[in-house]
Amino acid sequence: MQFKDIIGQHTIKRHLVQTVRENRVSHAQLFLGPEGSGSLALAVAYAQYINCENPSENDSCGTCSSCRKYQKLIHPDLHFSYPFFASGEKDVATVYMDAWRTAFLGNPYMGLDYWRHQLEAGNKQANINIAEAHDIIKKLSLKAFESEYKVLVLWLPEYLQTQGNALLKLIEEPPEKTLFLLVSENQDGILNTIISRTQLVKIPKLSSDDTKQYLITDKAISEDRANEIAFIADGNLQTAVNLLEEDTHPYFDLLISWLRFVVTDSGLNIIRFCEEDFPRLGRENQKNYLLYTINVFRQVLLMQTRLSQLVLLNGKELDFVQKFSENFKKEQLELAVGLLEKTHYKVERNANPKILFLDLSLQLVLIFKYQTFPQGTQYI
Repeated sequence: MQFKDIIGQHTIKRHLVQTVRENRVSHAQLFLGPEGSGSLALAVAYAQYINCENPSENDSCGTCSSCRKYQKLIHPDLHFSYPFFASGEKDVATVYMDAWRTAFLGNPYMGLDYWRHQLEAGNKQANINIAEAHDIIKKLSLKAFESEYKVLVLWLPEYLQTQGNALLKLIEEPPEKTLFLLVSENQDGILNTIISRTQLVKIPKLSSDDTKQYLITDKAISEDRANEIAFIADGNLQTAVNLLEEDTHPYFDLLISWLRFVVTDSGLNIIRFCEEDFPRLGRENQKNYLLYTINVFRQVLLMQTRLSQLVLLNGKELDFVQKFSENFKKEQLELAVGLLEKTHYKVERNANPKILFLDLSLQLVLIFKYQTFPQGTQYI
């Protein structure tokens, strides 16, 4: 993996290259970025650059012996740890290494759901067990085979619970020329004792322009379709890839019809929507529709706060955002976004869509029609 192969993130790439060229490589770093931002790919490209035999000013060479092995994820001094769905207490990450290589090389922007699907894990819970922590200690206690640095890329350390305490001494005082690159999506889920021993590298979500350009150039889709997907994905390339595999649905038209019934408190039409239209979408498209609606409401909030230059929509969607921003208050929109996010969370966990969307619709009726706040609802 070379930096040039990673979409966007130019500021982060320059920073990482500079740390190597100025000999300021910290032995333990936490790459913190949302799903689909490229944080895992950046960590691997960084490790490849550090161990490249003929690095340029901006990237690894891609042709030396070290780079060729890195690009296939078979370098003896490159180690990976990640959540897996153990079938026994003694399972470790290397048991699933072939599947990991296939998954990463096919999709370096993958999220946990994608990884779960590769392992056909069903409803099993992901974790990094104590056997894996002990295996990490064993692997990193060995001398480097070929390169100057041994590197451990630990993906999603938030799944390393109290077992992570076994690694504290190793992270704080590693063997010479040993690097820990932790790649996380949720800092709150990581043990504080681990965070305090790492240097933070914050990675932002991808810009809509970067996502759009990738879809047009690499996936050969139309500009209009790329615009729609980039808007819904909101910087998550994994979501964008998922959307490419789904049928096209007129989310905007569906949103307009639904909101018209909500703001007029048209009960029978709301019930019909919740019993027929929403379930017909299927779970993945329900999630995508909710993401689309959340992003539209956020665009309305931008319009209300006089940040129209940040609004990404155009045409009839822009007209809707302008009109909606004139008729409803900021507090109403914030509450609506909070309810939509909670509904999206529950859809992911296979809750009954008819009940979920009916409950959501009725709460939105209270907010938009009667300007009352459902009990227990808090500002986001």
